[in-house]
Amino acid sequence: MSSTATTTLSSTATQRFQPTVLKGKLDPTPVVDHREVRRREHHEADVVIVGAGIVGCAAAVAFGKQGRSVILLERSLKEPDRIVGELLQPGGVQALEKLGLRDCLEDIDAIPCYGYQILYHREPVHIPYPANLLPSSSPQSPPEGRSFHHGRFISKLRAAARAAPNVTVIESNVTSTITCSYTKQVLGVECQTGGKDDYYFGSLTLVSDGYASKFRKSYLPHQPQVRSKFWALELIDADLPCPNHGHVILSDAPPILIYQIGTHETRILIDIPENCPTATVAAGGVKNHMRNVVLPALPPSVRPSFSAALADNKLRSMPNSFLPPTTQKTAGLIMLGDAMNMRHPLTGGGMTVAFNDVLLLTTLLSPTHIPSLEDTPAVLRQMHAFHWSRKASSSVINILAMALYSLFAADDPLLTTLQNGCFRYFQRGGTCVSEPCGLLAGLIRTPATLVYHFFAVAFYAVWRRMCEGPVWRVPYVLGVEMFLVIWKACVVIGPYLVWEVRR
Repeated sequence: MSSTATTTLSSTATQRFQPTVLKGKLDPTPVVDHREVRRREHHEADVVIVGAGIVGCAAAVAFGKQGRSVILLERSLKEPDRIVGELLQPGGVQALEKLGLRDCLEDIDAIPCYGYQILYHREPVHIPYPANLLPSSSPQSPPEGRSFHHGRFISKLRAAARAAPNVTVIESNVTSTITCSYTKQVLGVECQTGGKDDYYFGSLTLVSDGYASKFRKSYLPHQPQVRSKFWALELIDADLPCPNHGHVILSDAPPILIYQIGTHETRILIDIPENCPTATVAAGGVKNHMRNVVLPALPPSVRPSFSAALADNKLRSMPNSFLPPTTQKTAGLIMLGDAMNMRHPLTGGGMTVAFNDVLLLTTLLSPTHIPSLEDTPAVLRQMHAFHWSRKASSSVINILAMALYSLFAADDPLLTTLQNGCFRYFQRGGTCVSEPCGLLAGLIRTPATLVYHFFAVAFYAVWRRMCEGPVWRVPYVLGVEMFLVIWKACVVIGPYLVWEVRR
């Protein structure tokens, strides 16, 4: 174990000392928290968590508050620098508050977000978070999301984990799981700490090592399908058309997402599918796509800051992946977060799913339901319940993200018809905008509502085709195009609905 890790542990252990009272007087002799010693010296705990990111930190705090002994392992405790995980929807803010971690959004220069503005071929439509979905206890303020620098938020979560009771945070690189040769149950993990072999054991091992998980192939049946890449720039002092809102730019090109992450910083994410003709090497590469395709599509007020950021040549990319969830049946092991389930980040729902998953999982595995995590059959039963119970929140966000991306990145005439129908549907206002935005925000958790609005968009798209075209085309639209558009809608949303009802 490295000297750095030892120092951190010793400092944590000191905080666990408590004075005792003898004969009415305070005895200055400290009493050691023996479970802290067990974690520090014997490397044993109730729960070993791999990855101190969004999921790992939240789970460590939640389990620790329940009285579980927790070891949280992270390869590097330096502040991370990522281009996603920067927008938390109102449903995620609510889950964070229920976990007792709402203060992690403070003092990181986080920007309130109150909804979206969609620009469809430069025509805007305002999509605010619906106020009527707030809990009755707080009707005075509209739903609020937050956008921020990812690394600053993670640092606050890690500080909360360090301060939580029964939690020890250790910087160590986990290399493999430790499995019983007879029962195949996962008993803990093997690590490299300061260049030396290290081992940590727990009744339960929770792996949350992110989108590039090194353990996924060994324990889950599906692997991520990469649909495109987000290429990112950080704009300085960008003048957004609708402050405190996310912006989605739709044109003949793939979608563009813009949101402010600090007082002076704004993130722009440009979706570029594989084999995009305007981004090939022969066409001049990604920078050529930025200059000739992206720049003209942006609002005029944003173009100067975008051009300046592009000139700085600090482009970064991140794969946009889809990974459906599956029932987990490995004794002693749970995978969570992007290691277990991913969707396109266009809707910014990843962290909302993550915090709701942690809230549900730690409730199902609380001492009230599972007195001992060594009761493996009971834990596996709760994991089965977790798989189905989480769908109330995760399915809506998963399906919506993938279906909206298909529409917003329309690459054939039928998808373009659906895209136009979607935008015109939002223009109708009322529940045509409030309920879809409630789904997006993680505030409405009924998949039936999502399916209803998706097919309402499809039928409205057909109606718009009839209204916007010549009269002679109406019979063709009703006789042929309507069938093709509805069929295309089924093809878009159908596979994701099927994935969500599978085990």
